[in-house]
Amino acid sequence: MAPVISVIIPCCNEEESIVPLYEELCEVSASMGGAYGVAFEFLFVNDGSRDKTLHAIKELADKDDRIRYISFSRNFGKEAAIYAGLQNCAGEYATIMDADLQHPPSMLADMYESIAGEGFDCACARRLSHRGEPVIRSFFARGFFRLINRMSHTKLVYGATDYAMMTRKVLEAILTLPEYNRFYKGIYSWVGFDTKWLPYSNVKRAYGKTKWSFWGLIRYSMEGLVSFSTAPLVLASILGILLFFVSLAIIGYVIIRTILYGDPVAGFPTLISAVCLIGGLMMFCMGIMGQYVAKMYLEVKHRPVYLIKEEKLTKR
Repeated sequence: MAPVISVIIPCCNEEESIVPLYEELCEVSASMGGAYGVAFEFLFVNDGSRDKTLHAIKELADKDDRIRYISFSRNFGKEAAIYAGLQNCAGEYATIMDADLQHPPSMLADMYESIAGEGFDCACARRLSHRGEPVIRSFFARGFFRLINRMSHTKLVYGATDYAMMTRKVLEAILTLPEYNRFYKGIYSWVGFDTKWLPYSNVKRAYGKTKWSFWGLIRYSMEGLVSFSTAPLVLASILGILLFFVSLAIIGYVIIRTILYGDPVAGFPTLISAVCLIGGLMMFCMGIMGQYVAKMYLEVKHRPVYLIKEEKLTKR
């Protein structure tokens, strides 16, 4: 029996991209079927789309038996959509790719060759550049990779994307991680296994608009830092120690000035500045700790990562 490659496609308001993506996947699957003797299933995960994304998927599913879909009850986020796809795919190999055609389907052949031919467990796409993206966004993206690699034992490859093909063994390993707050770029690295990184040039979105705002990416970066590093807590502790010694120095300065000049009011602006500085840094440290407490709060409630409204699946 031919090995099956499950292509997992998270979708959120991608009605314009569904058909063009499907057409490209059909071309690639026909080519790979002839060259490698593999079969495909296409698993679309509708992440609470408000447009006609689900309608477009259903129309294709009526024509092509290889198409499966899951539709969430609301938007749970891309990480939840990936998790749902991994839990419900049936293939010996699983691939995660975006619906906006920024992940070239033509790379699937190279990914499969890396795993089946070269013996890697996982093949991941890595962007060589952020050409076509806003300069500020590219600057912060580079800064994020540098920062997390310095602060975390789990190292991320610069330009790493969610576009990846993996064996069933890797998939099962990822599913053993039960956390509610999921950051897949870090999870790929954390589970280990032999991974080949395939570089590609950035591809501009063909249809629609990106769902990621600048602040959304900032929050996503914070998710990664908090999920895979305790360094921010160490930083908060170090700042607390430094502030303690700064406070002692300020107290000593105020006492000596009072003894020598008998006019403590003259140093009032300096004292207020110091209090504001210390208060601001204390709030910063409390914010860091609050992020970790918030993550623990979400984890201990044991809420499901996603809820399914309707589905069309082939159970394993």
